[in-house]
Amino acid sequence: MSKVKTGKYTNFWERNKKSGGYLLRKTIMGYGVSICRAVLLFGLCFLILQPLLNKISVSFMTEPDLYDPVVVSIPMHFTTENYQLAAGFMNYSKSLLNSFVVALTISVLQVAMSTLVGYGFARFKFPLKGFWFACVMMTILIPPQVISTSLHLHFRYFDIFGIIEAVTGSPLNLRGSVIPYYLMSAGCMGLKNGLYIYMIRQFFRNIPKELEEAAYVDGCGTLRTFVRIMLPDAKPILTSCFLFAFVWQWTDGFYSSMFLGDISLLSIKLRQLPDSLGGYIGNLLGSTNAAIISVPYNNCILATGTLMVIVPLVILYLFAQKGFVESLSSTGIKM
Repeated sequence: MSKVKTGKYTNFWERNKKSGGYLLRKTIMGYGVSICRAVLLFGLCFLILQPLLNKISVSFMTEPDLYDPVVVSIPMHFTTENYQLAAGFMNYSKSLLNSFVVALTISVLQVAMSTLVGYGFARFKFPLKGFWFACVMMTILIPPQVISTSLHLHFRYFDIFGIIEAVTGSPLNLRGSVIPYYLMSAGCMGLKNGLYIYMIRQFFRNIPKELEEAAYVDGCGTLRTFVRIMLPDAKPILTSCFLFAFVWQWTDGFYSSMFLGDISLLSIKLRQLPDSLGGYIGNLLGSTNAAIISVPYNNCILATGTLMVIVPLVILYLFAQKGFVESLSSTGIKM
């Protein structure tokens, strides 16, 4: 066995000597690159996972553990009371159901409308096409906070060419309901709709037009060609857009707080956790005012609530992981 190793090493050094030291330099460079790659990957994974691991650790700590300098990552007194409090403050079961229904319906509507618009931009010619696509790009670049006042006034005094006010005597107040959200999504002005239109347009532009021309020759109309030929090929990009829309809608707090009013959603309840905790402690102390909560304990309950909000998304990803990765890889190739 030693002879084989000796022969192998002798062979390596002989080849290195014949190459003028190039083989040794190449081998050292290869190991160096591999070590650097491993260190970078470990560092990136640690940067991504470390905040999440900290939240998981803190969520199982009692309040004394938060002030104990000895306790760093592993709780000294393990407890699930933080999850019970956060679930009660957020009305978790009802908020979870409402968030799922709203996120699912809005995501499906956004993807459906974005698919029609994206296909139209990719395949048809119409007046001012470049201008309208520039408007779509502006919806990506301009943050929604810029038009928040206009949206508030528009749906607070909603009317259609003055018809509603002429019939009922006053415009409609649509705030506090999910209707404005559906109207905006149907009009491709919902959360991130411009991005979905752009992605779908780029996808359809890379599909050969010969497929549609062959379908037209066989007697298919425009709508039938779109449904039977184009949509099956667009499954990867539609999957990506749906998952993006669902996740962004699940965690959205801007549009939800502006339009949905008193509808119980996880994203809204999460923002109200500090106030709910202060009111709860105040009631325990017999005070009519909200109690002042220490920053570590406040962050502990907030971290617990954050984990309870993202757990359903993690479960969704575990089930949709294969399709999601395939859709991203296929989309990247075609785009």
